[in-house]
Amino acid sequence: MLTINSALYWWAKNRPDVTALSLGGDEVTYRDWAGWVDRVAAHLEGLGVKAGDRINGCAANSLEYCTLTLAAMRVGAIMAPLNTRFTAHELLEIVEDHAPVLIFAESDQASKFANSGVAVRDIAEISTFRTGDRATPKHDPQPDACVLIISTSGSTAKPKGVMFSHRTMLGYIQGNAMEDGTLRDGGGVIVVAPLATSAGMVQLVHYTVFGCTMYLEPVFDAQRFLDILVEKKIKSFGGAPAFFERIAALPGFKDADLSALNAVTVGGARVTRALFDAWAAKGKIIRQVYGQTEAGGNSTVMPAHLAAEHPDKCGWGGIFTHHRIVDADGNDLPPNTEGQILIRGPGMMMGYWNNAQATAETIRDGWLWSGDLGMMDEQGLLTFVDRIKDIVISGGLNISAAEVERAVMEFGGIEECAVIAAPDEKFQETPMAIVYASGGLDVSALIEHCNQCLANFKVPRFVVVRDEPLPRVATQKISKPALREEYRDAHLTLPRVR
Repeated sequence: MLTINSALYWWAKNRPDVTALSLGGDEVTYRDWAGWVDRVAAHLEGLGVKAGDRINGCAANSLEYCTLTLAAMRVGAIMAPLNTRFTAHELLEIVEDHAPVLIFAESDQASKFANSGVAVRDIAEISTFRTGDRATPKHDPQPDACVLIISTSGSTAKPKGVMFSHRTMLGYIQGNAMEDGTLRDGGGVIVVAPLATSAGMVQLVHYTVFGCTMYLEPVFDAQRFLDILVEKKIKSFGGAPAFFERIAALPGFKDADLSALNAVTVGGARVTRALFDAWAAKGKIIRQVYGQTEAGGNSTVMPAHLAAEHPDKCGWGGIFTHHRIVDADGNDLPPNTEGQILIRGPGMMMGYWNNAQATAETIRDGWLWSGDLGMMDEQGLLTFVDRIKDIVISGGLNISAAEVERAVMEFGGIEECAVIAAPDEKFQETPMAIVYASGGLDVSALIEHCNQCLANFKVPRFVVVRDEPLPRVATQKISKPALREEYRDAHLTLPRVR
């Protein structure tokens, strides 16, 4: 059967003693993990979970969370992970949309769901099924049924739920396996991206299918990462540029033995020449890739030899994945002309949960309209230019500008607000709020207000208070291009408000 669980059972049979998951020295083999997943799956069925039911998870990366995810898929339920950094207000908005039958949360997250009306269970209970008799869940997984919802920030204030089936996830993985053979024989990999994100979930299912040994990390620590890369002979590592910059800045980076590392990929922000050169000095070519949650992961492949020649480009489409650059009417544009990036491939989302209109607007005639601006050269190499969708990417995390603007406007006394991305040495981008408040503004009180209704990484680090209205275009929409140009260097002189 074409499912993620089928791959787990394959490795349990063919590489039973290979470590599947490792966290802080606690390890589980593929044989033991498969049994654990089945026991949890049977437990979920005993709790009344049926195919199509949603299960929310809110926890840091752990052996239990990985096991719960595959167990939910095994019984045909839809796993819908939630970001632990979100406030109760943000989480309850998503829970209301998902209408889950159960929420599994860490003990320090449970209180956020007190008013959800949904049964909340401690994710620690998953550990009680780590050993025991063999279990056989009753449900027969269906490849085309939705089994995963990833909440993604969009150009609107409300997050949208991106739906995937076993088939769509395996479609992406199959193409990747044919294009890059680094992990065909398994090997060590690191999973640090939260499972609530597309990156984290893609890594979990991807590496499971490849039979890798996954070293889970709840948080990113540069020194620990470098130690793992060396000691565990990690074969492939990908993440936001900030990760690679912090590792390269370590005193021990220059002499670290990274000979086992064959693939180094970066996404979520552009690679600087300084970062590229720092890793190239170690004989490691950073390959910049392009993708988005709705595409199922990275939609481009960057061969190493081309990455060295074009470090600013993101590669070309894979064996089964294709791109177009079009104008606003969907007409194809000539090489080196900026337009919207369109994507088509087997890993694309099924659609948006409970949002047929947004699905129809995003997927047209089989092509995914990315909302991103880019161009392709004569070779077909893609260059990402900017986001048409209004997103700030901070440390690899998507922040909806509209959501932050809504929170700012709720403070009161502010006539207009626009949130744009400001450069940040640590996170690449960070939110900057530009407000028009004719009666003046207590910035510290505004930030305190934002801290109450937004996750900390969404709260603006810079605030510009204007005494005149924000510029507008002919349609009377606020002109963010004009604001980006006007405040392009403002971060160099503005004080940080948090």
